[in-house]
Amino acid sequence: MVHNYTAAEVKFITENVKGIGNKKLTETFNNYFGLELGINQIRAYVKNHKLQSGLNGQFQKGHIPFNKGKHIGGWEPTQFKKGNTPHNHRPLGSERITVDGYTEVKVSEPNKWKLKQRITWEKHNGNIPKGYLVLFGDKNKLNFAPDNLILVSRKQLVTMNKKKLIQNDAELTRTGVIIADLYCKISDRK
Repeated sequence: MVHNYTAAEVKFITENVKGIGNKKLTETFNNYFGLELGINQIRAYVKNHKLQSGLNGQFQKGHIPFNKGKHIGGWEPTQFKKGNTPHNHRPLGSERITVDGYTEVKVSEPNKWKLKQRITWEKHNGNIPKGYLVLFGDKNKLNFAPDNLILVSRKQLVTMNKKKLIQNDAELTRTGVIIADLYCKISDRK
C-alpha cells in the first residue's frame, strides 16, 4: 500500500533519521502520527530520498562485546584431536571415480590423487612429458589395457576433437592421431 507523506511526516523523518535504524524510526514515526506503516515503507522513503542515518553497522571504537571474558564451552568434545584419522579417510591405493567418469588413485598422504590412466601409462612406457596427456583409444574410461592408452599432445587433442577423430576403436583413434599431426603440419605451413 502506497502512503502519501504529509509535510509534517516528511519533516519528522528528515529530522529524526540521524543516529537510529529503520526499525526504531518506524516505531517512533508510527507512535507519533498514530499510523501503522511497515518498516519497508520507511526504509524505502529513506532510501529514495537519499537520507543518511549515519549508521554503518560497525561497532564503534571502544565497544565491549557482550561475551568478553566469558568462556562458552561445549565444543571441546567434538574438536579434532591430533593423530586421529577422520572416519572418511582413504588408504593409499584407494580408487575413486570423478564426476567426469575418470578413475583416480590415491598416491600419497594427506590427499594426493592421480589419474589411473596416467599411472598405467607410466608403469608400461615411462614418464609422461609436460603438455601431454593419456587418451582412451576406445573412449571407454574404464579400459586401462596398455594397448588402449594413447599418448597425445594438447595440440593433437584439440585437432582430434575438432575433426571428430576419436573413435570407439583404439586402432582408428591411433590413425586419428596421425591425421591430426597432418592437420597440424598443414596449419603450421600456412
